[in-house]
Amino acid sequence: MHVRLTARIRMAAAVLSLAVPVPSVVFAQQAAAPAVQPGQLTVDRIYGQPSLSGRPTRGISWSPDGKKLSFFDTQGTGREAMVELWSMDPRSGERTLLVPADKLETVLPPPAKQSQATGAGRRPPSQYQWAPDSEALLFIASESLAWFDCKTQTSRVLVSGKAELSDVKISPDGKYVSFLRDHNLWLVAVGDAKERALTTGGGEELRKGELDWVYPEELDIYSAYWWAPDSSAVAYLEMNERPVSQFPMVNFESFTGEAEMQRYPVAGGKNPVVRVLVVPVNGSEARPMDTGPATDIYIPRLNWLTDSHHLAIQRLNRDQNQLDLLLVDSTTGKCSTLLTEKDPYWVNVHDDLYFFKDNKRFLWSSERTGFNHLYLYDLTGKQLVQLTEGDWEVTHLNGVDEEKGVVYFSATEKSPTERHLYRAALDGTGFARLTKDDGIHNAQLSPNKNFYVNTYSNAMTPPRQDLYHIDGTRAAVINENQVPELAQLHLSPVEFLTVKASDGTALNAFLIKPPQFDAGKKYPVIVYTYGGPHAQVVLDGWSGPNLLWHQMMAQKGYVIFALDNRGSAGRGHSFETPIYHQFGGPELADQRDGVAWLKQQPWVDPARIGIHGWSYGGHMTLHAMFEAADLFKVGFAGGPVTDWHFYDSIYTERYMGLPGKNVEGYKNSSPASHAAGLKGKLLIAHGTGDDNVHYSNTLTVINDLIGDGKYVEVIAAPGRGHGVSDPPARKIVWNRVTQFFLDNL
Repeated sequence: MHVRLTARIRMAAAVLSLAVPVPSVVFAQQAAAPAVQPGQLTVDRIYGQPSLSGRPTRGISWSPDGKKLSFFDTQGTGREAMVELWSMDPRSGERTLLVPADKLETVLPPPAKQSQATGAGRRPPSQYQWAPDSEALLFIASESLAWFDCKTQTSRVLVSGKAELSDVKISPDGKYVSFLRDHNLWLVAVGDAKERALTTGGGEELRKGELDWVYPEELDIYSAYWWAPDSSAVAYLEMNERPVSQFPMVNFESFTGEAEMQRYPVAGGKNPVVRVLVVPVNGSEARPMDTGPATDIYIPRLNWLTDSHHLAIQRLNRDQNQLDLLLVDSTTGKCSTLLTEKDPYWVNVHDDLYFFKDNKRFLWSSERTGFNHLYLYDLTGKQLVQLTEGDWEVTHLNGVDEEKGVVYFSATEKSPTERHLYRAALDGTGFARLTKDDGIHNAQLSPNKNFYVNTYSNAMTPPRQDLYHIDGTRAAVINENQVPELAQLHLSPVEFLTVKASDGTALNAFLIKPPQFDAGKKYPVIVYTYGGPHAQVVLDGWSGPNLLWHQMMAQKGYVIFALDNRGSAGRGHSFETPIYHQFGGPELADQRDGVAWLKQQPWVDPARIGIHGWSYGGHMTLHAMFEAADLFKVGFAGGPVTDWHFYDSIYTERYMGLPGKNVEGYKNSSPASHAAGLKGKLLIAHGTGDDNVHYSNTLTVINDLIGDGKYVEVIAAPGRGHGVSDPPARKIVWNRVTQFFLDNL
């Protein structure tokens, strides 16, 4: 469950839907907001151009030999903007024009308008890839592929205009380009541009090498096929969608009620049946791999070993409390179990599996101690070394330098509100932090592990990008991404603190106070929440429009407060698990303790506390407004889950179990069950085209509120997705949210 989305369908107009039959309200009739003073933020400026988050360099990619760092550079703005592809020599910092704008336009047409779809639609496709020899580039458009020779500056078309293609990859030997088209895997030869289907018989119901909606959304897997290292074969997932229920996504612009049917497995419903097959590139038939007799399972990860003969397949049971790492012979399909992870609650899947070139050892991460750490194993499944340990967690395996015997990883060792790059030797010694500045560091290591690109931000500073030597010393600036206008806005500092829960647990929180804060005054408070698993709101990193809206409300006289309750990320598996089988309860208990702390502050008006959040944060807002009505006077819920029977199988069952085995848990965890408790003012916004949290969630809670004689105001965003993320819609929504708090808090 996430909210990073972009626009899909044009919205004719945002409208207000009301839970009771009263005259419609239009935004033009709202009470005029106070005049904006110079140096103050507005919603229109927050979502306007140029972006107050600056313009980070995009398309950063290392050449396979590690000798070039390439990236797009845009000169000018609007229609006059010209995009070029540049490269940097990491040793000298010298920049060279790689592909000029005129040639780039011929090989890379303007990208298609991004959708608001979730699932695989969350991650925009790459626009180019380096050839394995670092001498050529593959440019990727929605229906075409072009091969560009860097030395001769010439290009040739490999695929053109037949149908939409996706998930494009170059074979490790550079002889083929693979892609998905019409639910099948295809190859095109780089030498003569001849195409051929690698699989046949694929369709919407039987996807070959193509993911469905729920796997990428809830298992964070973004491809369903993988090249063998020697380019001899491709392993792929076959996803049988026939058992999966379909949900109609109605086209609001259709006069005849046309709808697109979405395969969406609900909690307790049928999941896709997934098989693993290996198809040789020479044209032989695909061979199925043995993953055991059970079919109601998940295959969340697959890796080739370096010998191109064996596969590592991860098998997760339906209850998601046992993960098996299988070693499979790709020729015979026979499997054995390398290791098994079990957990009394659930097992979180990860991308920290790495097989060494000697084909004798591998790295693996586990939360068996309550915190995610790295372990070294041999190929019999015997643990050799625990590489990291402590009351903190490894969040990402960045790379391995086998020659030097060093592993690089990101972790929360310094603070759960920050992310830093670390290194350690393969015997567990030599632990060191490489990044220094407080905040969030996202490192992209070069293939030869001599350099890394560091994207860095903190709560008050938009992300900048720099090139570093692997020892942590800066080699060159890529993009400082300075936004001078921010200094003119006189933003209030984000203050980080801890608040003690009733049981003594320290909970991370932040405050934003109004400019010219006067401790002798009483201020209203807006509480910001997400509250769900695998997410944090208390992070020392730039959050863009989210931060800026909070700063704007601080300028209007509100204190902003956020707290990461139990169940949220960054503090280990043990901090997550209190929400097991009981969404809403433990999270709300911690949020209550946060409000109790607020009420102890002499500058807080305890009668004027509001709350807002989106997605799981919208779900939490409804819990707060319905079950803690004595604490929260006003609430805004965006795209909320209101009944967990509506939500998808993988996410919901991971934490709540099967509905039939946790009847009371599902009832108590669904805000709609508690709607009668509403006392304060409530606003809901929801996209009618939301493919993640369907609009039926909001309709259900409206209906329950009607039955209880309660009023709620709803902004319906026609055709918009989960994030209602296109600027026109966002301006409408957040202007209304702003006025809602001004009028009622």
